Amino acid sequence: MAGVTVDAKKLLEAGAHFGHKTSRWHPAMRPFIHSKRGDTHIIDLTQTATHLEEALNAMTKVVSEGGVVLLMSTKRQAREKIQEVADATNMPYVTNRWLGGMLTNQNTMQARIKHLKKLEERMASGELEAKYSKLEVQRFQEEIDEMNVLYGGIKDMPGRPAMVFALDILHDKNAVAEANKLNIPVVALVDTNGDPRTVKYPVPCNDDAVKTINLVLDYVQQAIELGVSQKKAPKTEDKKEK
Repeated sequence: MAGVTVDAKKLLEAGAHFGHKTSRWHPAMRPFIHSKRGDTHIIDLTQTATHLEEALNAMTKVVSEGGVVLLMSTKRQAREKIQEVADATNMPYVTNRWLGGMLTNQNTMQARIKHLKKLEERMASGELEAKYSKLEVQRFQEEIDEMNVLYGGIKDMPGRPAMVFALDILHDKNAVAEANKLNIPVVALVDTNGDPRTVKYPVPCNDDAVKTINLVLDYVQQAIELGVSQKKAPKTEDKKEK
């Protein structure tokens, strides 16, 4: 079945080809650099489209098999779009801060999330309001709000994700490192200053421009939605007796 098709012309229009200054390049990106324009490297968008399609197809397959994709970026210009796509696809996300151990220390994370959910339940039921003063209830609400900033995007994540999408391997290197430690495949944009060897599905691409970020995340949403549509219903047929 056909997967998501990436339009190289749209990538060009979004500025996906603009890399960093030539003085800041990583030698491992040499195969993906098309040319130089002044003191800026230009990324080969043919390879961007090819690698992005490969990554999206892998993402669709993961979702079609019931896997969860963790969408993450703590870059200011990407937070709103990451959350928008996560909400639209019902996938977990991290946009404010990557806490050490979010993937590798599940016991601690689950304990904090359990505490958050319990507070939310007690607040919603009126138990806290009946038992404590207005000032104390206000402090509980502040704690809930603060914890939701940190854990809100992953509090319903069912265990370990099957894949991680990271927008910037340098800005969010801790998330990439944790995923790699657990052998969770990572799809990530890799600009000319990054090392594509650090992730399973590197996509050579500008990772700063808002238009590029929005376009790539639109493709990510399509890939996840396609995966959802391809999910197979569990078989319940009884085996025929011989």
